[in-house]
Parts: sequence; structure tokens; C-alpha cells
Amino acid sequence: MARILVLGAGFAGLWAALGAARKRDDIGPRANDTEILVIDRNAYHNIRVRNYEVDLGDIALPLKDLLDPVGVRHRVADVTAIDPAKHEVGVKTSSGADTLTYDRLVLTTGSELVRPAISGLAAHGFDVDTYQAAIRLGTHLATLGKQPPSPARATVAVVGAGFTGIEAAAEMPAKLAHAGIAGDHRVILIDPNPVVGATFGAHGRPVINEALAALGVETRLNVRVSAVGADSITLDSGEIIPAATVVWCAGMRASPLAAMLPVKRDALGRLPVDHCMRVEGLNGVFAAGDVASCLIDGEHPTVMSCQFARPMGRFAGHNVVANLFGEKLLPLTIDWYVTVLDLGAWGALYTTGWDREVHTTGAAAKLTKQTINQQRIYPPRNGDRAALLAAAAPTIQTAPPTRK
Repeated sequence: MARILVLGAGFAGLWAALGAARKRDDIGPRANDTEILVIDRNAYHNIRVRNYEVDLGDIALPLKDLLDPVGVRHRVADVTAIDPAKHEVGVKTSSGADTLTYDRLVLTTGSELVRPAISGLAAHGFDVDTYQAAIRLGTHLATLGKQPPSPARATVAVVGAGFTGIEAAAEMPAKLAHAGIAGDHRVILIDPNPVVGATFGAHGRPVINEALAALGVETRLNVRVSAVGADSITLDSGEIIPAATVVWCAGMRASPLAAMLPVKRDALGRLPVDHCMRVEGLNGVFAAGDVASCLIDGEHPTVMSCQFARPMGRFAGHNVVANLFGEKLLPLTIDWYVTVLDLGAWGALYTTGWDREVHTTGAAAKLTKQTINQQRIYPPRNGDRAALLAAAAPTIQTAPPTRK
């Protein structure tokens, strides 16, 4: 029996597994005995891009509901080693260590938050990088909501004014209200850059600034964090801000598992892949999502986002099975790029193109964002085999429409 091993069940991993199952079905009887095995540290697929939201009730989807109907196996384990020369992967489960062999490998272990060695950050900081972290933050805020009023209780410092930090800060007033902390609360967005949303350019930044001002979000720019305490955050400017909640959103890096493969990686630790999602220089190894970098339109490298992870996963899954059975591989090219930034109760910002021209803002953009977060990025949920396989077809979606 041949085995295709998919490491990771995030946006790229889930769709790689479903795409592989679809291609296995397409090939027919000679592929029937091919095992597709997914390894992830969790038994669920996290709709990660929603971890900053108030309602976390529908963002952890059991893998059994998504993979069992299409005949894909899955195990909960941590990956400890990858040996492409031996075609082996070491894993650690609740029952001990194990070594898995494979015929083809798809690495889709995503990215993780960069946590620098700042005094107190590990002990007192929060984040929204994972489902567990988002739940921990929500529990913390709910606990604060039951405590007597104080400046620290009512203040949240969000560190990192990039995409995730802006969304977390913009949603925080609603999260505080949900936790029973309203009125005199403070949300402060901190970044070492001189502007908020540095990558959004001159087009989008005024919109972001307008929204943050309307939401009452303060900023501290051109500063770095020196220390994090249980009830305060200290900046290198000397300012000490009373804050019982510090949410770290500063910087992402590819999964450290990528470093186990003997290839040169980019500045974010990502593996170079061609348009068929093959890792350059390694036979039988594919990669997709945040752990991989592809010049997706021939000029621009993919961005760490579900916008690219999902199609990269679909094509990786299709191609890994095609490669195993000597069939033609399909190259992935995407000639459009958009961003839709959630700006909380104010609305959202929808930009188009790599220079991020403003497309729509406010309520209209918010409807587009809600369509993406609540519908577009979800797999079929009814357990229907045909629907799951159809959704995994190696095709490119069009840009999300504007909703009015």
C-alpha cells in the first residue's frame, strides 16, 4: 500500500488531503489502496483567521467530519523529525514515539507567531495565533469582567500593527463589552513602525486610521516593548501603561519543521516550491500554505494567508497523487490579489492588487469580510462525500464580490 503523508490540517493541509482524495477517486481502482494520512497536533481544523473575533463557537471543525467521509485517515500527533532521504517522519503521540514511512510527503504545517525573549511576555502575554490561545484570551477577559474596576483591568495593549494586530485591536472593544468591561476601557495598538498598517501603503492607511480613531483605539508608534507584567506593559520610551491584557501580534514565521528539509529557505523560513507545489530540490516532497513560497503570478511570492493556502493545498493534493501515479501535474497560477481587513464595528477595508488600491470601505466591505470568514473559507459541513470532493477541485476562485 502506498502512503501519502500530509503534515498539518490547517487551510493548506485540509485542502491538500481533500484534493488528494479527489484525485485518488479520479484515478480509479489502481489507486484504491493508496492511503492518505493526515498528522496534526489537534483533532480539528481551526478557521484560524477568525481567532480574533468575539464568537469562537464555530471555528474548530472536527477532522472526522471532514476527512472520514472521503476515506482520509488522521492522527493526533506532534511531528518531531522529517527525513526525506529515508522517507520517514518521526511523531510523538499520547502513547509514545512512532516513525511513519511515506511514498509522498506534503508539508502543510503553516506558520507560527514569533515570540521574542521579552521579560514577562511568556508568562503574561496573550495571542490569537491558535484556537487554544484565542479561548485562553476570551477566558481571561471574562475573568477580568468579574473583577473590580481598575485602569489595568480596562486596558488592552495589542502589540503589532500589521494585519492581525489591527483586526484584534478593532474587534477588542466588542470583546471587552462581551466580557462585561465597557465604558472607560482603553485599547492601545503598539508598533515599532512610524505608521499603522505599514504594508497597506498610502491608499489604505488613512482608512485604517479613520476606523481606529472612530473606535477609540489609541496608538503608540516608533516604540518597542521592554517588559510585560501581570498588570502593565513597559515601552522603551519609558512609558509604563497599566494593562492586565497584552495581546502579542508582532510577526509570523514559517513552521520550524521546514528547517528539517535540506533546502534553502526564504527570510520567513518558507520552502521554495514551483507552481505544482513541489519543493525545489527534493523528490516526492510537496509543500503548501504558509510554510511554502511560490511566485504565484510569476513575479510576486505568495503571502501567508488562507487566500493562498487553500488553493495551494488543493493543487498540492491533486499533484501529489498525480505524481505518485505518473500522471500530468497541474500548475497553479493566481493573477489577482486582494485584502479584506476587518475593522470591527466601523466596517472593513477591501483593497485590490499588490499595491492595495482601495476598493470598498465601511459597511459594504464588512459584508464581504463576513462572507469570507463565515462562508467562503469553510468546507462543506454536511458530511457529504461528493460535496467535499467537489469543493477540493484544483480550480481558482474569483476574487470575492462586493456585498451591498
